[in-house]
Amino acid sequence: DGNFPAASHAQRLVRCDGHGVPEILEAILQLFPLDQYVKQPVSFMQVVPGDTVATPPIWSQYQAIIKSFDEAENPVEQVERFEFYNRAKKAYAIVATGESALYANIILKKGVIIHMRQPV
Repeated sequence: DGNFPAASHAQRLVRCDGHGVPEILEAILQLFPLDQYVKQPVSFMQVVPGDTVATPPIWSQYQAIIKSFDEAENPVEQVERFEFYNRAKKAYAIVATGESALYANIILKKGVIIHMRQPV
């Protein structure tokens, strides 16, 4: 999201300023299958204990988008804030957005892209 320290964590930084995460998530999932060989290929940054945010409203939007592309029962895990930062540092790329919602950070694990070959 717009509050994430993307530049200091990214190996490769993709800037999508002015766009929200839901629209980018939907665009990515059209071309980027989630990993079917792990239990939870999607990670949300867990709400920090003591924070007044109960469940971030944007998560329901994410879950609806994910469900439209992935049939897994519960593909989402919540990851403690500093563990999330550590995982982000190891990510192939970070997409920086203008998303203003709280706890809008998300990590996706890419699955296998299957290309159907045409018979010769």
